[in-house]
Amino acid sequence: MFAGETIMLVDDDDRNIFALSAVLRARARGAKLAIARDGVQCLELLRQNNQVCIVLLDMMMPVMDGYQTLKEIRGDDNLKHLKVIALTAQAMKGDMERCIEAGADDYCSKPVNIDELLKKIELIRQNA
Repeated sequence: MFAGETIMLVDDDDRNIFALSAVLRARARGAKLAIARDGVQCLELLRQNNQVCIVLLDMMMPVMDGYQTLKEIRGDDNLKHLKVIALTAQAMKGDMERCIEAGADDYCSKPVNIDELLKKIELIRQNA
């Protein structure tokens, strides 16, 4: 389904990285995974690897949060068309809108429903 494509997972919580990467490896067959633990590392890796097709971006991280990371991605001519799904444990009213306004292509609240996330990834890939 994702043969040869790279999905980047950006999250500062090891438990989230472990759980999501395990599920993605099992369900997004053929995908390569890149892992970043904050926005700064995400941007560094993206600028080194132009094979990333989609970023799953935690919005609440130390060093550089997802909102600032999105601003940097959308402001970079080489990255601005990259597809990004915001992931956040803040499932408060208006949070999805804030993520979309910041530049995310879609949004998933934590804990992540993996079936929903995979459907969103597939939909974004089809519309790319």
